[in-house]
Amino acid sequence: MIFLVATSNRDKVKEFQRILGPLGIEFKTAKELGIELPDVEENGDTFVENAFIKARSGAEVSGYPTIADDSGICVDALNGAPGIYSARYSADEADARIDRNAANNAKLLRELGDTPLEKRTCHYTCAIACVFPNGHELSCEEYCFGHVGFETAGNFGFGYDPLVLINVESGAEKGAKPGTKTFGEIPPEVKDTVSHRSKALHKMAELLKDEI
Repeated sequence: MIFLVATSNRDKVKEFQRILGPLGIEFKTAKELGIELPDVEENGDTFVENAFIKARSGAEVSGYPTIADDSGICVDALNGAPGIYSARYSADEADARIDRNAANNAKLLRELGDTPLEKRTCHYTCAIACVFPNGHELSCEEYCFGHVGFETAGNFGFGYDPLVLINVESGAEKGAKPGTKTFGEIPPEVKDTVSHRSKALHKMAELLKDEI
C-alpha cells in the first residue's frame, strides 16, 4: 500500500520506512509520485497542528493516504525555544541559506552560551499525523529527553542530532544523567530504540494496524 510522505527530508523517509514498512506500507515522496505539493504555512500553535496541516494538504492534492510529522527541540533554559520553530530557528541569518542545520545548531550554541551542562536540559518532540483521502485522521506524539552539548559531534542523524547528548541506557527518559554521546554519534539501529520519532512511529504503527 502506497503512502505519501509530506516531506522532502530523505532521512525522515528512511526512518518512516524502517519502522512502518513492515506493515506493508511503501512510502513515496511527492517527487517520486510525480506530483507537486503546494507550500503550506505551518501556522499551528503545536507540533500536532502543524503535522496535520501538512498531512491534510498532501492527502487532498495526491489522493493517497498521507503521513507527516512535525518535530523539534525544546530547551528548558530557553523557555522551550526553539520549539515549533526548530527547523527555521536561524531563518533570518544569511548563513542559513548555505546550511540550515549548521546555522540552527550554531545559533542554539550561541543562545545557551556558557550555561552549565546540568542546566542544558532539553527534549525532542515528534508529532505524527496521518490523513486518509476519505477524511479519516490519526495522530500521536512522543518525546525523548537529553542535554544540549557544547559542540557538535558525529555524522549520523540530522538537524540538532549532533548537539543532543542522549543517555541510551536510561531510554532517554526525563531526569536521566547526561549521555556521553550525541544522537549524531549513535547508529540508526540504536537511535530507533530511544528517539522521539521512533517512539511516535511505533505508536502510529499500532494505530494503523486496523486501518490497513
